[in-house]
Amino acid sequence: MKKSIGSRLGTLLTALTGVCFLVSFSVVLVLNLRQIYYHDAKELRLAEQAGLTEEQLRENYDVLIDYNLIWTGVDELEFPDFPMSEHGRIHFEEVRRIFIGLQVLMIVSLGLLIFGLWSKIRKEAYECLRMTAVLSLVIPTVLGAAVAWNWEWFFVTFHRIAFSNDYWLFDPSVDPIIEVLPDIFFLHCAGAVLLCLVAGSAAAWVAYRILIGRAKRS
Repeated sequence: MKKSIGSRLGTLLTALTGVCFLVSFSVVLVLNLRQIYYHDAKELRLAEQAGLTEEQLRENYDVLIDYNLIWTGVDELEFPDFPMSEHGRIHFEEVRRIFIGLQVLMIVSLGLLIFGLWSKIRKEAYECLRMTAVLSLVIPTVLGAAVAWNWEWFFVTFHRIAFSNDYWLFDPSVDPIIEVLPDIFFLHCAGAVLLCLVAGSAAAWVAYRILIGRAKRS
């Protein structure tokens, strides 16, 4: 009985580790997909509105993304063409801490997931993959429903939960960068993250079915 409980607990922990990896990986992947912003900026003519060239606008966006990545070694944020208030700087620092945390989580959870899957697959215990697939699908289903129901409510609620202040409410007169970071861009990023989670869930399910099939044939 004790072995059964320990095995189930191990399966659950491996599945939760898989979910943590898929969530963090999806966010980090989308963070690095700069083409999403490039596309939106071109379609919305954001460079023209800001009085910049598309190349200049991309350079400013690249500076922001590099600031949020571990491997770039960029520790200070300085936009080439936009001024920044103290509140704006604090908010970007808070955002950076979240993204850095997610990148660390991605790396750590990947290591733990590899170990957990190796241990389970070696014993032909594949339930953790099925559980990972199911749990990973719940997240995009719930969040996708919230986004579809009311994106503005979701966006505001997320910021109120993630941040302990209202510095995310930018004043364009002192932080004009906000005018080239429209809500529709963040909506597209959220959609991309959810799609990545669905793809990750599908991959876990396919792996589960393949391994179960092989086990039955043998």
